[in-house]
Amino acid sequence: MNLKQEIEEIANKHLPDEAHFVVEVQVADKSNKPQIKILIDSDTGLDIGTCAKVSRSVGEEIEAMELLPGAYVLEVSSPGVDYPLSSKRQYNKNVGRRLKVSLEEGKELEGTLLSVSDTDIKLKVTKKEKGKKAIEEEITLPLELIKKSIVLVSFK
Repeated sequence: MNLKQEIEEIANKHLPDEAHFVVEVQVADKSNKPQIKILIDSDTGLDIGTCAKVSRSVGEEIEAMELLPGAYVLEVSSPGVDYPLSSKRQYNKNVGRRLKVSLEEGKELEGTLLSVSDTDIKLKVTKKEKGKKAIEEEITLPLELIKKSIVLVSFK
């Protein structure tokens, strides 16, 4: 098991409950201190207190196990609104919100996320044709064809 996998396993152990999950673990060797970034999320919302608790617990276990020989930087945070969705769980959390979806073929779509299954997502998109009234339609996109999905923030 590599360092990234070990840290992800440790982080999963220290999440407060089943509603919380690890989105990604990044390990980078910058300057002379390794930098560890753990992105966590929750089905019910995430607060800074939870991030701090997970950070303390993970840091204590990294030191107790002596995974890193010297000083390191540890950051635990939420992925942020501009971070691409990477799991079915994140898609489920964002049902009803507008997404910008980039497909592997290079095409981009914007629409409201209607539903998520094990293999695909359903979006409501507005199609505009020249000289015609815009129409809304539901489209199904297989997850394996999606390169990146980002939640579009509305300030209305």
